[in-house]
Amino acid sequence: MTVGDSTRDVTADKPSTPLQAKDFKGQVDPDWCPGCGDFGVLKGLQKACAELGLLPHQILTVSGIGCSSNLPGYVNAYGMHTLHGRPLAVATGAQMANHELTVIATGGDGDGYGIGGNHFVHTARRNVDLTYIVMNNQIYGLTTGQISPTSTKDMKTKSTPFGSVELPINPITAAIMNGATFVARGYSGQGKHMVELMKKAIQHKGFALVDIFSPCVTFNHDNDYKFFKPRIKKLEDEGHDTSDWKTACEKAMEWGDTIYIGLFLQKDQPTLSQLEPVLDEGGPLAYRPLGLSQEQSQRILKRMM
Repeated sequence: MTVGDSTRDVTADKPSTPLQAKDFKGQVDPDWCPGCGDFGVLKGLQKACAELGLLPHQILTVSGIGCSSNLPGYVNAYGMHTLHGRPLAVATGAQMANHELTVIATGGDGDGYGIGGNHFVHTARRNVDLTYIVMNNQIYGLTTGQISPTSTKDMKTKSTPFGSVELPINPITAAIMNGATFVARGYSGQGKHMVELMKKAIQHKGFALVDIFSPCVTFNHDNDYKFFKPRIKKLEDEGHDTSDWKTACEKAMEWGDTIYIGLFLQKDQPTLSQLEPVLDEGGPLAYRPLGLSQEQSQRILKRMM
């Protein structure tokens, strides 16, 4: 892989018999509300991993807190369910320690753009080589229906019974302005399209955001499937130039009769691990010898236990 190459090789070490989406099903069944958009996102991710020829041991999923953040438990791969708003910090550490892993961070709009907003900004500007899938339902679902950072102005919820006075964050423009090299938006009601976005994001070399409209059927009755169905339009159908960041921002800010999904921006740029000489030479840190004797290692472990 050369510096500036934006496509990772995820086909190495393929199994003799290709895995199917069902092979990425975890041992625990989802506990989401019937009809939740997160079911579609989970199924889409499993399908994307299978179609890319990945193996479970090549994948690490990392999440924070929230309904959607239970996802690592539902996927047959390495997984970590971490702290509220901190999945990108943990995912960055894992990716830097072993940049041969396919690292996928997942979570919701509250976890990612609220308490995790600081990590979102800095992971984007550093161009950490990982994929961030955000299930954006525009509400705090786990805590039973308060406004989130992406809730629309005037939205009535348990925390804003007279309507929200706050303007929502725009994850797409925020990611673009902060240096993300792959910025896309999907919709759980458009499964095939969403899977293709996920596959491109995972293959991309650099920080890849896939913000996915994932309707909360229990607590958000403003932005449900009936709301999105007549409004969703695909950028691909209009021949959008994914290198044009200005047009990408303009398309991302449309919120009315037309709401765009698709790949807004993609560009080639060296990743953080490529720019760090100690990481780019000699292979992943996780595979390197510690340079300690067996006796020294045992003493360290004994002090820590």
